Amino acid sequence: MLGVPIYPGAQFIRSYDAGRGQRYYIFGSAASFVDLVGFYRNVLKDKGELVYDVPATHEFDVGKYNETTMAFPPGVTIKDFQSDVSRGFPNPNPGGQPARFPTIIQIVPVVAR
Repeated sequence: MLGVPIYPGAQFIRSYDAGRGQRYYIFGSAASFVDLVGFYRNVLKDKGELVYDVPATHEFDVGKYNETTMAFPPGVTIKDFQSDVSRGFPNPNPGGQPARFPTIIQIVPVVAR
């Protein structure tokens, strides 16, 4: 449905209206940042780009960006939420496991125009 595979075991957290007819989708994963980046490098056949060292954030482009019709470029972003100052992204489901996700996946699908 989103045009890219979802990492096995990742949990859907929420989708947001990005504007201009786009949505983005957030998933939490108990897997490490390194494992998720490796998975998406393999399935997308693209090395992507490390855009921030701290917190580690890696982006993969999955389609062409048109700034006149899109709010965000289509892609997959992996963000490391576990650090010295964060125990991870809180699971929004009461009693959900894990209680905090060390890594978050954001997917902006390609929009057919």
